[in-house]
Amino acid sequence: EFRVRGVKTNIPFLQNVMSNEEFLTGSVTTSFIDENPGLLEPKKIRRNRGNKILEYLGNIIVNGNATELGATGPPPSRIDPIVPVIEETPKSGERSLKQIFDQEGAPAFAKAVREKKGLLLTDTTWRDAHQSLLATRVRTNDILKIAKPTAQVLSNAYSLENWGGATYDVSYRFLREDPWERLGKLREAVPDIPFQMLLRGANAVGYTAYPDNVVHRFCDLAVKHGMDVFRVFDSLNYVENMRLGIDAVGGAGGIVEGAICYTGDISDPEKGKYTLEYYLDFARQLVNLGVHVLCIKDMAGLLKPKAATMLVAALRKEHPNVPIHVHT
Repeated sequence: EFRVRGVKTNIPFLQNVMSNEEFLTGSVTTSFIDENPGLLEPKKIRRNRGNKILEYLGNIIVNGNATELGATGPPPSRIDPIVPVIEETPKSGERSLKQIFDQEGAPAFAKAVREKKGLLLTDTTWRDAHQSLLATRVRTNDILKIAKPTAQVLSNAYSLENWGGATYDVSYRFLREDPWERLGKLREAVPDIPFQMLLRGANAVGYTAYPDNVVHRFCDLAVKHGMDVFRVFDSLNYVENMRLGIDAVGGAGGIVEGAICYTGDISDPEKGKYTLEYYLDFARQLVNLGVHVLCIKDMAGLLKPKAATMLVAALRKEHPNVPIHVHT
């Protein structure tokens, strides 16, 4: 789809200098470069090396090592994945979280989550999982093929994360799909589980800050197309960048999940500024802005068990009625 090359350097120039006869004999003057403009011309290099390497590795993986290079035996055997059979189970008489949200709104949803016994799960297969592992390249058609069994197996989930983040621009730029159409089709296929998306505060689902009315209108449309939970975050925990996203989601009637991006190690007092009090203060700001759920977003997998115990316990003590969602 695209190739990322290294930054420009002066290596070709240095190679030209090191192969110049005048330079090698030491007979150059201060006008050496002016008298030899060819020094600034890059050497011709072979192109397409990356693709050739990938093609070679792909061929080895699929077909095995070439016999002409000394390989023996048959190529690797094909592995056919085992597709589990999902049997439909009767629905319980209890209202789902999605029904509670649709009928009573975001505060009632948060209250129902908090009153749930045991843990609730969010499945990230349809967004963050393939964004991290497959550059967000899973297509709508492939997701729809597993939508029905997913809805059956995860009928009691807190949410299915399936939108936002990089899914929006990748749909347009690489998959040649309409992300709004994806959201609508998935909502139709999975009507009774809350959907979740990632919202980058004032950046929405882009890579620059947008005008307030754009973010508000975007969130309005997202809710109308079937989005429920909006995880609003800023990678630097800059609350002013999150404020717009929180206000926009709240105004659109969505569920606001305010994210606390975790780094450092609060269990080690020598780790600097990212202390327990730092995170508690940030959580207070988010709660004061009206978030319905707090999320501990452990993006780099740094949250140790001891630190998690300390942080969750402290947040629970200060905010006994606010659900806490841990993403690691």
